[in-house]
Amino acid sequence: MDTGLAGAGPAGTSAVRPPYQAYKRWLDTIPADLLARRRLEADLLFRRLGITFAVYGEGGDTERLIPFDLVPRIIAAKEWRRLRRGLKQRVRALNAFLNDIYHGQDILRAGKIPAELVTRNEAYLPAMQGVTIARQTYTHIAGIDIVRTGEDQFYVLEDNARTPSGVSYMLENREAMMRLFPDVFGAVRVAPVGHYPDSLLQTLRESAPPNCDEEPTVALLTPGVFNSAYFEHVFLAEQMGIELVEGNDLVVRDDKVYMRMVGGLKRVDVIYRRLDDAFLDPKAFRKDSMIGVPGIFQAYKAGNVTLANAVGTGVADDKSVYPYVPDMVRFYLGEEPLLQNVPTHILRRPDDLKYALEHLPELVVKEVHGSGGYGMLVGPRATKEEIETFRAKIIAKPEAYIAQPTLALSTCPTFVESGIAPRHVDLRPFVLTGETMRVVPGGLTRVALREGSLVVNSSQGGGTKDTWVLEDEISDIRAGED
Repeated sequence: MDTGLAGAGPAGTSAVRPPYQAYKRWLDTIPADLLARRRLEADLLFRRLGITFAVYGEGGDTERLIPFDLVPRIIAAKEWRRLRRGLKQRVRALNAFLNDIYHGQDILRAGKIPAELVTRNEAYLPAMQGVTIARQTYTHIAGIDIVRTGEDQFYVLEDNARTPSGVSYMLENREAMMRLFPDVFGAVRVAPVGHYPDSLLQTLRESAPPNCDEEPTVALLTPGVFNSAYFEHVFLAEQMGIELVEGNDLVVRDDKVYMRMVGGLKRVDVIYRRLDDAFLDPKAFRKDSMIGVPGIFQAYKAGNVTLANAVGTGVADDKSVYPYVPDMVRFYLGEEPLLQNVPTHILRRPDDLKYALEHLPELVVKEVHGSGGYGMLVGPRATKEEIETFRAKIIAKPEAYIAQPTLALSTCPTFVESGIAPRHVDLRPFVLTGETMRVVPGGLTRVALREGSLVVNSSQGGGTKDTWVLEDEISDIRAGED
């Protein structure tokens, strides 16, 4: 079979990367039409399982199937160890930063971050000032978006410290690959990911308040069926064996949180919440919230329930704060960052603004509060009209934007209509913080299926891949813990 894997090497080369060589040997032995047949089977499988996502702001059917690519993204064991160390370091610094800004604010007084970027940030919640939480852990589940350049350097594209999504697709992608190509896992030694729900549940239990029962009760709080990630909420609750609840399933009595059960009320110690801060408690935040739990924030402040992730974590993944994360690593840990940021122009700075306006056709410009690939300009792919429209937006409100160069991103072999061809990818590994830190070996790989596209978001036409971390004979990859 002509695999087309000559594009699996570094940018500008035709060599097959060493991690892909065992996979290529297996791929060369399969019938030429097998991938096409298996792609149809994968589509049917994902539709039957209901693995879709919602697209807001569009007419017609807003439920879409996320395209699943059959060619895995493969990472060598040595590369993964290096990446894992950097991920853990970064999340430790982010947790230290969040604890600091809601207590002593040492980093602001030291002038390492402009105070107004934090205290005037819409994600900063003054109500959290001075609140003590279990283990001083704010982001129990972090999703760190990573890109890789053609020179094999990893860069952090953004941090997701609030309610990172996508882990269900990581797990289902592996399940699909094992169903569709069971024999390949005999030819390639791949680290498992199926233990993630158990690791997540253990992390949540470790994060329980000190005054709870010996076996903490954990529940997953969802906004409901209309949320774009509802499939994931159902999936994770089932996999962990915990109750999936909505706001009206919970009640607060004497600053403690209870679930309404058939046999009466049952206390809840840890809530893995998948709704935004503003809607969490109508008594504390938005009074018109119909999906929150009245009084839950007071129970949280009293130390009687753990919310994961913590309230107010959005400051840590704001794109205007992102450029300062390497400084957080140095300030809190006394270490040099193992993972670098993408070079970033902060457009609230006059010099950065001037540079960006002069080089818009070369840059990627993002809203500091944007997500999902919306509200951004990809200069090299934009029309003159789109560039000028964005220029006006930036001039009107420069503090709302950052700009980054379009890096020479690495590509990954991808099965498209013309065969196997290179496409740009990113990676979202998931870092869990409880008594220990755990990193599932791999993560969610998103792929820009359109030729030449740099935007991998599902809402913008991107797809997903199974992510393989190769094991070696002395690997400590399975545990993923310190």
